[in-house]
Amino acid sequence: MTVSAAFRKKRKQKPTNEKAFDLAIFLLGTMALLFAAYPLYFVLIASISNPDMTSAGKVILFPRGITFQAYEFIFADQRLWNGYLNTLIYTLGTMMVGLVITLPGAYALSRKDFVGGSLIIKLLTFTMFFQGGLIPTYLMVNQMGLTNTRIIVILLSSCTVFNVIVARTFFQSIPGELYEAANVDGCGNIRFFFSVVLPLSTTIVAVIALYLAVAQWNSYFNAMIYLNDTSKAPLQIELRRILVLGESLLGGSDDLPAEQIEYMRKVTILIKYAVIVVASAPIIALYPFLQRYFVKGVMIGSIKG
Repeated sequence: MTVSAAFRKKRKQKPTNEKAFDLAIFLLGTMALLFAAYPLYFVLIASISNPDMTSAGKVILFPRGITFQAYEFIFADQRLWNGYLNTLIYTLGTMMVGLVITLPGAYALSRKDFVGGSLIIKLLTFTMFFQGGLIPTYLMVNQMGLTNTRIIVILLSSCTVFNVIVARTFFQSIPGELYEAANVDGCGNIRFFFSVVLPLSTTIVAVIALYLAVAQWNSYFNAMIYLNDTSKAPLQIELRRILVLGESLLGGSDDLPAEQIEYMRKVTILIKYAVIVVASAPIIALYPFLQRYFVKGVMIGSIKG
C-alpha cells in the first residue's frame, strides 16, 4: 500500500468521538421522528379500528377490529364535500392574489434606487409586532361591505410581511448588472421584472405559493369571524364543528333506543379521527414532493456571498 493510499484510508476512518456523536444525533433524530409521526399514525389506525378497543387503549401499533364505517358516513356528507370545495377556492385564490401582491412589492423594496424603500420596510416590520386588533379590523371590513364574502377570506391571508421580507431578500441576490445591461437595451422596470427577474425566481415563487397554500388550507379563524353563510365555510370550519362543538354526522339522537344511541356514540368517535385524516391527507401527500421548497424558503437570506 502506497503512502498516499494509506493516508486516504486514515482520513476516511472517523475518530471514536465523532462516531459516538453521529450515533447520538441519529438516536435523537429517530426519537424526534417518532414523537412527530406517531400521533399522525395513531389517528390513522384509530379511524379504522373498533372504537371500544381504541377507548380501552388496545390500539397502539396496529388497527384492531378494522371497520370503514366512519369514512362511509364522511363521504356521504355533503357539507364536508362543500367544505373541501370552498377550501380549494380559498387556497387557489390566496395563492394567486398573494403572488400578485407579494412579488412586485418585494421586488420594488429590493431596489436600491427606490426612494423611501427603507422607510416602507421599517413600517411593514413594525406591523409584525403591533397591530390594530380584531375589533378595529372587523369594523373596517364591515364598513367596506366585505363581511360574509369569499373575497375577504382570500384578502386577509394573501399577503404577509414575512413573505415580503423573504422575497425581498431573494431579489436582493440578483446582480444589479443585469438591470444595467437590460436598461442599455431599452428595457424598463416592468419589462425587466417580467422578462428577467421572474424567470430567475422560480424558487421564490414556489416558496411563497407553498407558504400561502399551507397557511390557507389550515386556516379557519378568518372564516369563523367574517362568514355567516355555512355554505361558504371551508373544510376546517366543518372539522371544528365536528371535533370541537361535538356535532355528529348522524343527526339527532332523541327518542332512540339505547342500543342505537350507543352505536351512534361509537361511530362518532370513529368519525372524529377520520375527519382529521381526510382534512390532512392532501397536504401530507404533497409534502414529500414540496419539502425542498420549504428548506429553500428557510435558507433564503441565511448565507451571504
